[in-house]
Amino acid sequence: MSIDWKRFTELIHAHQRFVLTSHIRPDCDALGSELGMAAILRSLGKDVKIANGHATPPNLAFIDPRSEIRVIGQTITAEELADRDLLMILDTSAWAQLGAMSEVVKTTSAKKIVLDHHVSEDDLGAENFKNTTAEAAGRLVVEAADALGVPLTAEIAFPLFAAIATDTGWFRFGSASAGTYRMAARLIEAGIKPSAIYNALYEQDTIGRVKLRGEILARVEALLDGRLVHTYVLKEDFTKTGANAADTEDVINMALGIAGTQFAVIFVEQATGGFKLSFRSRCAVDCSKMAEKFGGGGHKAAAGAFVAGELAEVQKQVLDAVLAAMQ
Repeated sequence: MSIDWKRFTELIHAHQRFVLTSHIRPDCDALGSELGMAAILRSLGKDVKIANGHATPPNLAFIDPRSEIRVIGQTITAEELADRDLLMILDTSAWAQLGAMSEVVKTTSAKKIVLDHHVSEDDLGAENFKNTTAEAAGRLVVEAADALGVPLTAEIAFPLFAAIATDTGWFRFGSASAGTYRMAARLIEAGIKPSAIYNALYEQDTIGRVKLRGEILARVEALLDGRLVHTYVLKEDFTKTGANAADTEDVINMALGIAGTQFAVIFVEQATGGFKLSFRSRCAVDCSKMAEKFGGGGHKAAAGAFVAGELAEVQKQVLDAVLAAMQ
């Protein structure tokens, strides 16, 4: 699926005041894509603000050293975004993923565009620029820089390397191709150090994060002779261990790493109730289609959703659907 970069560049050149946003519970691909795009736009003399529905997780704060990313209703107001003439949504195409920014998106008079690589989508009233074969939204931002004729600098490359590296599991997922490595090489040549990014991402664990990981892994259960594994996190686990919600990231990949496992599910209880679901697959079962059954979305190999209810009922509902798909 190719993007009409000519149309994209026309829209960029036709507007001056931009606001960039992405999905709630932002990951490195969301944050890195926003920051990389902001640097590209500013190099063209554009006025850029970044506003998300959720705050940047503490363990990812390194990616935004100047604290450019604001949180709607906390560090920036909707009124402060009223003068924007183009609103760009990166790394999501779903209303539910916009959180508190959804009202801004609904009411803005600005031109709206989406730059995304997810299959699932809603009608956001925006012009879509999507490539669902791209391994990360960060790739699309690099391609946008090329289309706009903006040279890659260390400032642009740093967040985009983090975006692409994390969404490909540090280049180990099946989505990583020869093209991924060539793009990574370009970002390194722009002046970034992968070792420093890796250290910031994976070698700065807190005691709370390690303890929470232990709790989650101790609860792993296997079904279908080990082909399906699942685990869960409760609200009280965060208090008990001193961890935070962002500390659940990547644990699902550890569960999928168990020998013989083809599909993994983690249930994460939310502060306001209900459970965030994360799916991972390395079989024919499509995570995005599974997530869509519960109002979510994502990719074939990784997706997420939210289900209201108590743990036992949510587990039964979700696991019954996964079991039916795998048998």
